[in-house]
Amino acid sequence: MEGEFTVKLARSGRLLPVGREESVLDVLRDAGVDVASSCGQGVCGTCVTRVLQGEPEHWDTYLTPDEHAANDRFCPCISRSRSAVLVLDL
Repeated sequence: MEGEFTVKLARSGRLLPVGREESVLDVLRDAGVDVASSCGQGVCGTCVTRVLQGEPEHWDTYLTPDEHAANDRFCPCISRSRSAVLVLDL
């Protein structure tokens, strides 16, 4: 996994740093944020989360190319961020 970035939780304003070797999903869970998930590989879509600001780096195979281009959702189990901060609807 490349680069470090920060996830901001829009509802609480919390800032969560995501390290190079961590998934967003793991960071969210470690912070006590409940996000449903199943496969952990970006295949099933269970963890799809709404992105309010920032640019996700999509590594999933669940969302379509058009959905990737919209940049308004991503799979936190595997995807990363191209921007320094990714604001999630959580």
